[in-house]
Amino acid sequence: MPRYYAAAIQTAMECPANRDAIPGRIARMLSMADGARVGYEPFHDIRLFAFPEFAHAVPIKLTVPELLEHYAVEAGDIAPAYETFCRERGCFIQTGTFLERDPKWPGHVFNTTLLVGPSGVLSRYRKVNPWIPWEVNTSPHDLLAQGYSEPLFPVVETEIGRLGCAICYDWLFPEPLREMAFAGAEVLIRVSAYMDPWGATAPMDWWTLMNRARAVENTAFVLAANQGAKLSEYPPFSWPGASMVVDFDGRILAQADAGEGERVVVAPIDIDALRAERARRRGHDMLAHHRSSAYHYGTREYIQPAVLPPTIASNDERIAAAKSALVAGHMSGGAR
Repeated sequence: MPRYYAAAIQTAMECPANRDAIPGRIARMLSMADGARVGYEPFHDIRLFAFPEFAHAVPIKLTVPELLEHYAVEAGDIAPAYETFCRERGCFIQTGTFLERDPKWPGHVFNTTLLVGPSGVLSRYRKVNPWIPWEVNTSPHDLLAQGYSEPLFPVVETEIGRLGCAICYDWLFPEPLREMAFAGAEVLIRVSAYMDPWGATAPMDWWTLMNRARAVENTAFVLAANQGAKLSEYPPFSWPGASMVVDFDGRILAQADAGEGERVVVAPIDIDALRAERARRRGHDMLAHHRSSAYHYGTREYIQPAVLPPTIASNDERIAAAKSALVAGHMSGGAR
């Protein structure tokens, strides 16, 4: 498979008043992608682009009815412009997230990103781990008992490798990315709005820490696009950017300086090299060496599915119940 380049494109747009701003935001993102594609063409082909979480709209309203009224759109409202772009240019885009409504699930809002390629929409990923208590969007995990049947962690086979994506807070848990890696994912895409003080600078720098750790533990490339929006637009949060590309050994191939503002970060993705390393290695193979029968914590549920629609208060109640279950598990010796 020929080596290609990927671009993490961070946005820094003003806070939208409502869903009417979304077409203009899409136009701006596609303009940035096309500029990068043309500008870098003398050197290499960019085949994969990723945009941040909340690139289309930000959940600045704190209740589901308000999000549905002002910001939520269907996937079909978002996809066409990206489909045209990818078809005409032969590329792939992991869209920034949008607040999604779905007629199959009335009364719910999902935090969603689409993988789009030359043939159209290839996958839809809905954030499994909302940033509770503040995020009141529905997780697919909340709907499993109601018959939710879409893959929670889709991996797509493409001409540029096997691609998987998870959103922001998902990346603080190893399990979502492990699920994708065990399904064959070779490029793990992070679309994120990861804020200070957990962002991209000392003393924490969780942004870089988690991106590198997930690359190493899954022997996978990581393409991570973060928000670079201003504090004045989204108080009390500031988003420090530092979008980056990491190789399968945790090496940072390219990274934007920490700080607000639009950035384009470009680096090579060598799927053949990755596959050769996965095939050759007998040491440090955290996939083949995984001892699944040795671990039991995953058999016990802690955070329960939400009572829908979620609210900040009900999220706090679920967190308190999960903490109690955790303490009870400690007292009983944990899940066995």
